[in-house]
Amino acid sequence: MVRKILLPIDLNIADGDRGTLDAALHMLEEGGTLHVVTVMPDYGFPLISGQLDRAHEAGMIEAVQVALAKWVADNVPGGVEARTQVLTGTIYDQIIQAADRIGADVIVIGAHRPGLSDYLIGSNAARVVRHAKQSVHVVRRPHRRGGH
Repeated sequence: MVRKILLPIDLNIADGDRGTLDAALHMLEEGGTLHVVTVMPDYGFPLISGQLDRAHEAGMIEAVQVALAKWVADNVPGGVEARTQVLTGTIYDQIIQAADRIGADVIVIGAHRPGLSDYLIGSNAARVVRHAKQSVHVVRRPHRRGGH
């Protein structure tokens, strides 16, 4: 029985991760909860992150929260309980931690068709599949030219 689904989405994808959402909705049991998250990568380097003040970071997070809420309002059907959260940090780590924190039954994640670089370093979806305690359903997206 699938009652809690973690749905990480990439707000930068042109189709808005619609196929991933459709797969999650298909799995969700009546009365279940869809936890929609997006991850803002941290800057990683103290030299860079040290130059940004907390107000700038808070403003960025707030803007992403607004965009995520709009995405949910535009795409998730009425009657489906959806909760949103913006996470910051390493994408695959944040997804795994969020799934553990909410007690997700399954993670539904989108992944582009792998290119050569993915075979060498691995994608976020592949890392989630390898390390998550929950079942992971991967939805293939068309490969995007010019990067991931």
